[in-house]
This record gives sequence, structure tokens and C-alpha cells, in this order.
Amino acid sequence: MRRNTIPTLDEIPNGSRIFIDASIFIYHFTGVSKECRRLLERCEQGGLEGIVSVTLLAEVSHRLMMIEAVSKKLVEPGNVAQKLRSKPSLVRKLGSYQEQIDRIPLMGIEVRPVDLATLHRSRTGRESFGLLTNDSIVLASLEEVEADGLATGDQDFLRVRGLKVFHPNNLG
Repeated sequence: MRRNTIPTLDEIPNGSRIFIDASIFIYHFTGVSKECRRLLERCEQGGLEGIVSVTLLAEVSHRLMMIEAVSKKLVEPGNVAQKLRSKPSLVRKLGSYQEQIDRIPLMGIEVRPVDLATLHRSRTGRESFGLLTNDSIVLASLEEVEADGLATGDQDFLRVRGLKVFHPNNLG
């Protein structure tokens, strides 16, 4: 499927309940996508109901931590987690990533828990569509909350039959 045939984030109808994947927050916080910023502003203004799972927030936190460590030149790119793991003193120098995570619920984004039942239901996403674990948890979670669709930069979700996927169109 060609990228230009996938509905964009700007095409999400007002009033929709939209599950938001980690990539949207990463693109927003790193300034990569104005469209991601607009999506989150629509949630903050009440035009959309944005939903995320606590599992996704952990993923966003981890990725933003790695990005911050490289941007502050505490470590060189490549195996960033391993480098930070071997030097815990560097982790203590990081904090911007947590401030960004703390802002997400303030954007009008509902944060949903993930329980053992959700994890068990996520198996279907792995077996039926070949999704990796975290992506299959996203699928199970969005089904639980009866979301109208998924906002993501991840092409893997296009394999999920019947799932309405919205992508940012202004990525490099």
C-alpha cells in the first residue's frame, strides 16, 4: 500500500476516540512532525479523545531517555541503553525525558492500565498478524477501549485487517 493512500493524522474526524502509538509522541517531542503536534493539540483542546496505555508511556520514556543521552552528548549513538546501563551516573544526569512523559496526561490524553488479561489477549495480534509484543499489546488495548482507530508511524499495523490506521504524512 502506498503511503499516500493511508489516511493522515489530520484526517482523523473530530470527536474520534483515537489510540496513540509511541511513535507519535516521539515525533512530537523531537520536533520531527508538525502533524503529530497538531494531533496532540486537538486532544488537548477536546476535539479528539486521545488514549494511550501505560505500557506505551514506558516505551516513550525509554526512547526519549536514549535520545536525551545522545543529544546531551553523554554517550555516542549506538547501543545507548548498554552504555547507560554500564554508567548509572549518566542516567542520573537525565531528566527532560521525564518532564515530557509527565506532560502527556496534561494534553488531555487518557492513560489506561495494562493488566494480565490484556497481555493474554495480545497473543492474537502476534499469531494473526505477526506483531511484536508491544505492538500486539497496543492492538489488544485499543480493542478494549473501543477506539475508532490508531495514530501511528509504524507500518506494521497496516497488516491488521479491519484496523483504521492514521499516519503522519510529513516524515522525511
